[in-house]
Amino acid sequence: MTLHKILKYLALALGVIGMILLGRIIATGDDAIKASADLQGSHLDPYMWIAYLVLAAVVVLVAIFVIVGLFRGNIKNTIIAIGSFLVIVVVAYVLSDGTAKELKDGSMLSASGDHWVGAGLITFYILAGIAIASMVFSGIKKLAK
Repeated sequence: MTLHKILKYLALALGVIGMILLGRIIATGDDAIKASADLQGSHLDPYMWIAYLVLAAVVVLVAIFVIVGLFRGNIKNTIIAIGSFLVIVVVAYVLSDGTAKELKDGSMLSASGDHWVGAGLITFYILAGIAIASMVFSGIKKLAK
């Protein structure tokens, strides 16, 4: 049996199990589950474990296929793209400043945490700007042809 067939049957089995567990939750009702900790444990826990299993399987398969794709494709372009992203993150980190701040719930955000939040926002802005500029450039290039 090929890997595709095995994964197809596994996905079908997980889907059927998930539907059965969802049916149990729906049949029990929201109010009963909210009122009883025992029902929460017996009805919601198995459903959550199926979700965790599916998530883990997806993460593992994506990681495997990304690594395999790296070795089959042009690794030079991949390293350049990762390096460019890291340069953008470093530039954003240098541009951001960090000061300790009090949050709404009364806890404190450290200066380092504020520094990383600022760096993340600046990274997003830089990448969004690059994406918008590339769309505008490709549109102008198409109009020129």
